[in-house]
Amino acid sequence: MGFFYFYTMNIKQYLDSTYLKTATQAGISESDNIAVAKKFIQEAIDEHFKLIMIRPEIVPIAKEMITKAHSKVSIGTVIDFPEGRSAWQKKMQEAQQAIDHGADDLDFVCNYNAFKNGEIDLVKEEILNCTRLGLDNHKIVKWIIEVAALNHQQIIQLSTLIKNLIISNFKEECYAQVFVKSSTGFYVTQDNLPNGATVETIIMMLENASPLPVKAAGGVRTYEEAVAMIQLGVKRIGTSGAKAIADGQATDAGY
Repeated sequence: MGFFYFYTMNIKQYLDSTYLKTATQAGISESDNIAVAKKFIQEAIDEHFKLIMIRPEIVPIAKEMITKAHSKVSIGTVIDFPEGRSAWQKKMQEAQQAIDHGADDLDFVCNYNAFKNGEIDLVKEEILNCTRLGLDNHKIVKWIIEVAALNHQQIIQLSTLIKNLIISNFKEECYAQVFVKSSTGFYVTQDNLPNGATVETIIMMLENASPLPVKAAGGVRTYEEAVAMIQLGVKRIGTSGAKAIADGQATDAGY
């Protein structure tokens, strides 16, 4: 019953198919890496996924392919990825370029290191300015908090901070356009600990980010895990193994 229910509700509309490796990270040439990205874009078009999540330099290619195919797949990209340490002005410049190139979703890496260091005003300033830029351009904004870099208290505090800022500064109809997202999928943990979404961290985010939606990214590798995340309440799932998950299989994808 569970499989039938979630298959009929179209799990693909929860999936942000993701390819964010640089050529160096993938161990291939720049041209080969672009070819891999194009395969992911075409797969997203063919499979009718919610979104294709790619690096900023690939956005124009995705826009051209999706437009040519008359597809409804959205285009997402990452801003200040993967460490999020840049000044908010630089984040804004990067985001504006992505907007100009046709991105629909802007996934900002929150300056979680500044947050951990107690530089709360800096974090507030970047969240307010960058969110306003996205919303003013009718884009969806997501804030990646990098749960593997935070302890439980910090996950709760940062999720709450983002929620309170959005509620205090934007209209209610904007809330659904601003996500709190778990992970980049590229954070290096000690002792091979999970570097992405876990049930425990997602529950903390959901409880403290609501009414903002939550995206689970990194670590969701099976259909069953994806269903479990949806049942918890997440609205998006980021994965580099979207087709395998949609087909009810497990994926060995790295993030």
